[in-house]
Amino acid sequence: MASLGKPNPVDVHVGSRVRMRRTLLGISQEKLGQALGLTFQQVQKYERGANRIGASRLYDLSRILEVPVNFFFEDMAQEVQEQSPGRLFEKEQEPDAYQIPDDPMNRRETLELVRAYYRIEDPESRRRLFDLMRSIANAFDGEDPE
Repeated sequence: MASLGKPNPVDVHVGSRVRMRRTLLGISQEKLGQALGLTFQQVQKYERGANRIGASRLYDLSRILEVPVNFFFEDMAQEVQEQSPGRLFEKEQEPDAYQIPDDPMNRRETLELVRAYYRIEDPESRRRLFDLMRSIANAFDGEDPE
């Protein structure tokens, strides 16, 4: 199990996926809390992984956030999976071995960019913006645009 006072990395991952989806949908912590019958502080604790999300609450979150339950476990790094309490007996773990990687998908800037992108209603304009962004990124990577 995670060391005392430190959230389990699996709970942190699930919470970050809740935060990412909530932000992509433009839902505040307060609104999500209302939909769940919770305070926004309780939602914050879920998103930080400080409070573990139970099965029925995870089901409610999947319905409110319009994603399947497995969404919350997608893209979980191998080192996070290995921190699951059921896996800890398999090998000795250092308590401080887990560090949250700097995942660009967890940055607010990324989430706001994706939300803004999908607010563009015209598919052709959205496609042109996508092509422009890819060309700029490829120029910085030294790659040729496709």
